[in-house]
Formats: sequence, structure tokens, C-alpha cells
Amino acid sequence: MTKILFVCHGNICRSPMAEFVMKDLIAKAGLDHRVQVASAATSREELGNSVYPPARRELARHGLRCDGKFARQITKADLDTYDRIYYMDSRNLRYLKQMFPGFDGFLPFLDRDVADPWYSGDFSQTWEDICEGCERILEELQ
Repeated sequence: MTKILFVCHGNICRSPMAEFVMKDLIAKAGLDHRVQVASAATSREELGNSVYPPARRELARHGLRCDGKFARQITKADLDTYDRIYYMDSRNLRYLKQMFPGFDGFLPFLDRDVADPWYSGDFSQTWEDICEGCERILEELQ
């Protein structure tokens, strides 16, 4: 079983969007028995909060639901649990390195920062970035 964790700042926009897009792609590819997906935050700011409403609406526009998802922070145990830990932008990587000095297993989700809709309000651009990254990861898994 391959275990994937997506990480962003608050775990209410980008990383949960990636989590649910990836779960959908994995199910459609018939790989849900081989791949497990989750998401987490680098910060504690949004702990326990549900997915940000505009992110939830963007997922719903594409037929995806994220019911029951609540923000959580990445833990040291996650470093051992997950085979692949993808970060959404260079700032997240900086925080991860501060939180877990010496751990070098973090992977970029894309070869550029994923658009942060918290600041831009552009959830469609984030959707496009998320789909691009998830499709790339799916290709690697197949």
C-alpha cells in the first residue's frame, strides 16, 4: 500500500482539494486498494475547521465531496506513516524543514508553487494546478 500525504499551510484549501481529487482519480483507476491519501497542515491556525467554503464549492462544481474533512497538523508520526509527502509551495517546505530538521523526504507537488486561493480568491486556477499535480502522481503510481 502506497500512502500519500498532501500538505499546505492550513489544510482547508489546497491540500484537501488535492486529497479529494487524488482519491477520485485513484478510485476511477481502480487503485483504491493500493493507495491511501490524506492531507495535513503545517500550521495550527485552522485545526478542527472544515474545508474552506469556496474550496468546497470548487470541489462540488466538479462532482466531488469533502464531507467529514477537518484540518489537522502534520505530525512526526506522519513522517513514518506516509511514503510520499507532497508540499504545495516553497513556504510550506520551509515550515516543514523547521518542524522536522534533518528529514529530507518532502516532495514538491508541482515544479512550481500551487496557486494559493486564500490570497488570490482564484479557486479555478488552484483546481487546474491540483489536477495537473494529481494526474502526474497517478501516472507515477500506475
